[in-house]
Amino acid sequence: MTNIELDRKNKESNIKLRVRFDYKAERTGRLLFGGKSPDRLAEEIREQKAALLRNVPIKGINIEDIDMGIEIYKVYDEETGREAAYAPLELIISADTIEDVVRFVMCQEFRKVEILEPKQLVLNKKDIERILYKMNEELHHFSEVLEKKINSR
Repeated sequence: MTNIELDRKNKESNIKLRVRFDYKAERTGRLLFGGKSPDRLAEEIREQKAALLRNVPIKGINIEDIDMGIEIYKVYDEETGREAAYAPLELIISADTIEDVVRFVMCQEFRKVEILEPKQLVLNKKDIERILYKMNEELHHFSEVLEKKINSR
């Protein structure tokens, strides 16, 4: 099979991926007075994100399965001096194009991606240019959001 045939085949079929996000929660100072533990807070964040992913459509992305069964784990953050809990969420998704995946995975919680289908991808010059453009777009959007967040404090 030649590259042209593979390229045509990839354009017609979706890309299937397994994506993992780890949602972080830190211990708050109000633990003695009814505050939630980092474990519980991380679990709630994961449930909220899963509900959003189920109910809010993302252009070019079809969520086939959501796995929230992965155990919550804790890590001591030496920078902040606090214990943080992480609640992993694993998704099986189909994407129309590789550019759709870029927007989906360029977030702070993203940890891992595994391409399930197709076994081989052939990217031409235009595909790579679109991916790089999309990455740049997402980076600028992230920096704008971060700047607004800092300025609002």
